[in-house]
Amino acid sequence: MTLFLATLLTGILLLAFGTHFLWHGMRSAKIVQAFPRSQTAAYILLGSAAVWFLFKVTQLGPADFGQYKNLLFILFFVVAVGSFIFVPDFLAVRGLAALILLTAGALLDVSYMHYGSALFLKASVYISIVIALVLGANPYKLRDFFEWLYKKEVRPRVFGGIFVVYGFLLAVVAFTY
Repeated sequence: MTLFLATLLTGILLLAFGTHFLWHGMRSAKIVQAFPRSQTAAYILLGSAAVWFLFKVTQLGPADFGQYKNLLFILFFVVAVGSFIFVPDFLAVRGLAALILLTAGALLDVSYMHYGSALFLKASVYISIVIALVLGANPYKLRDFFEWLYKKEVRPRVFGGIFVVYGFLLAVVAFTY
């Protein structure tokens, strides 16, 4: 993936995410507030993150504990399956956090040694890393954030507007490379 494509796709994703909140506002409250405990979202997000992470484990080289990759694969597979059995609460949030972290790694790899306007992409990636770490450790905070977000009519639209503006900025910046 090129830096242009990574920045453009990130911008489009942020535009789509922000447009949802900007367009729907309070009408999306029920669906959004149901997300943290959604069983379907948990299977999709945590399942996708587990598959991606397990694939990365299979690609480990000798310098990265590659001689133990089969053992690591089995261990992390058991942890992924066990999380659905023993820790079913807020798995959608944890899966989202894991996907954000895996995506952040890919985006930072692409933007490595690029400066200037690539800093807009890197800034959004580092902010998303911090958010993913907080949500991965405290997934209930997303539920609390959604409760706060939908207390006043204007908040979802402002939240969406911020993402639309930054997504548009990233999409424009992508064409300056």
